[in-house]
Amino acid sequence: MTATDIISIEKLLNHPKIETAIADINSETLDRRAFVPKICQIFSNKFISLEDQPKYRFTIDREAEKQLPDIAHNNVQKLIPGAPDNEAGQNYFFKKRNIAIVFSGGPAPGGHNVVSGIFDAAKKANPESRILGFILGPEGILENRYVEITAELVDTYRNMGGFTMIKTGRSKIDSKQKMTLSRETCLGLNLDALVIVGGDDSNTNAAFLAQALKADGIQVIGIPKTIDGDIQIHTEDGETLCAISFGFHSAARAFSQNISNLCTDASSDLKYWHVCKVMGRVASHLALEAALQTHVNLTLIGEELADYVDHERLKKAQKKGEVDYTAYGMTLRHLSRLICDAIVKRAENGKNYGVMIIPEGVLEFINEIQIFIIKLNTIIAHYNQIHDLDFHTTFHSLDSKLEYLRRLSRGITENQASPIWNARDDELFNDLPSFFQEGLLVERDTHGNFQFSQVNTEKIIMDMVGDYLHILKEKGEYKVGVEESRFNYFMERTNIDPELLGKTIFRNYREGRYYLVKKKIISVKTLKQALVNAGIITESDKVPDPVLAIFKKSVPNFKTQIHFYGYDGRGSNPTKFDCTYTYNLGLTAFSLIANGATGQMAVIKNLEHHFDTWEPLGVPIAKLMHLEERKGKLALVIEKNVVDISSNAFLILQAMREKWLAAEHGEDHYRKPGPVRFQGKSEENKPLTLVLNSINPISDRHSVPEK
Repeated sequence: MTATDIISIEKLLNHPKIETAIADINSETLDRRAFVPKICQIFSNKFISLEDQPKYRFTIDREAEKQLPDIAHNNVQKLIPGAPDNEAGQNYFFKKRNIAIVFSGGPAPGGHNVVSGIFDAAKKANPESRILGFILGPEGILENRYVEITAELVDTYRNMGGFTMIKTGRSKIDSKQKMTLSRETCLGLNLDALVIVGGDDSNTNAAFLAQALKADGIQVIGIPKTIDGDIQIHTEDGETLCAISFGFHSAARAFSQNISNLCTDASSDLKYWHVCKVMGRVASHLALEAALQTHVNLTLIGEELADYVDHERLKKAQKKGEVDYTAYGMTLRHLSRLICDAIVKRAENGKNYGVMIIPEGVLEFINEIQIFIIKLNTIIAHYNQIHDLDFHTTFHSLDSKLEYLRRLSRGITENQASPIWNARDDELFNDLPSFFQEGLLVERDTHGNFQFSQVNTEKIIMDMVGDYLHILKEKGEYKVGVEESRFNYFMERTNIDPELLGKTIFRNYREGRYYLVKKKIISVKTLKQALVNAGIITESDKVPDPVLAIFKKSVPNFKTQIHFYGYDGRGSNPTKFDCTYTYNLGLTAFSLIANGATGQMAVIKNLEHHFDTWEPLGVPIAKLMHLEERKGKLALVIEKNVVDISSNAFLILQAMREKWLAAEHGEDHYRKPGPVRFQGKSEENKPLTLVLNSINPISDRHSVPEK
């Protein structure tokens, strides 16, 4: 490269149009930063007070009452306009404060607007207040690492995705030592309040911190965050106080846009089944929302599989005077058959392609897999307790883990055969593919949960689907329908009588738009024999090329493309819904702090309805907790909410399955949700699951829901 070339490149890079074109900041980012979310009417008031709402009832877990005595009997608190009755209360609202914020767990779109809301409200109440952000999640609290959040920093990240401003982490404050370190950090910084933005476990941490720091006068407020959408709050009377956690809508829209693109690809290339695994370890909310957004051909919902009953098997058993208990609960084998049925139906109508959605945690709802997980969790926890060693450290390889299980089933390891893991378990487990065995034996996550994200769920299922489709193909039951017009096209290129040929090779000739080759014709050899038997050709003749072409059109070639949607959605920019939701959550959190609340989760009621009806609340975290097994021990945690299979959203998906499978002539019913964007006016206002679930078929039949 010459000196002249270098100079010209420098001039090129310094050209103002070039600088604009490749700048880090583009027009979309500028639009996002400039966007001002709407605020709930309550926040237009100078003073905001809290009013207890004992009408919202919860059953308090005895253990929560025991471990969290100072916050367990908190009431739901509603934000109301007006100043406190006394001057001291008014002064307290406007006092100078030190408030710290921490992100905990995986990122979710909208987190920065929680910070923006808290910052704006705190500075409005008292410009001298300081807002701090702990770096890298709870680890920042333990190590006293933080940054002061300034107006410039807030403005940089307004309406932007991720948790980039102060980062996040998965450390847990789950021991006396860690609690002591956290207390020392908070006292050392002279904090008035700590806001924890996280999921169910992070808000559980918030409750214990609120209890530990209450005597020090340090308030702790939680914010519901998870793209999985499994933090939902319902009272004992069934009233919804929080319909969905923030980040869910943005992630679902990001996934849906990508899946919609695959629908376009599938219907263009006509040769792939795109298999989309969607994040959601416990609940299938994201899979359901993405299905409603895109109208893919097949969607598995784990919660539905958990209650599955094979009525045909029950009837067969009843005829024999027996009860087939294996008919209750879905098995992997039967699940693969259901998927095969859908694939075969589409293929019969000329569509040997499609798109399906599988939730990440679908295996958790498969009865036989759940039994394995429970047994293995118990064995691992028992080993760790008895030997005071870590099972996964002791047994590094899959072979060593399998050998331990074999010895356990024979009574060699623990002196007697284990009642948990017997020879039958060993036999069934050994039938599983090695990669699946390894997946079931992976180290549990920090919460003691089985890590479904570490298992190639889609590979396990689709390998079984592929194997069964091969069997169906060999039996002549998996065929691609040949469209009548294609058959006529090839017949024009031969002297064979179409009627004779059609009746010879097709099992439904003249009965539909797509012709299916007879089951017994599964190869060129069997095709030729059928033609010979019909007198169309002789033994010495070759199969005519047009007839051979028709046969080849009927032979399915099952090809899949596997996709995982998770981290890309977590890192998506937030939708306007999430921007507005989270900003109001931040304002709510400050109002709770300014009124002395602690141990409360900031939520917005009526998210599923018009914005004008949104109602900010503080919900007692302790009343949301119950005992659950973690790492082999019972621990207080917030219960996750799974898909309600009696909800409008699920029932609509169920009702539309046949239509969206589109196993018939004509185009598919794919829906294009569009990307997450700020430019333009067609952005959807909220998740479709919320829209559908908010509709009362009787009272709302004349109303039109928001977009």
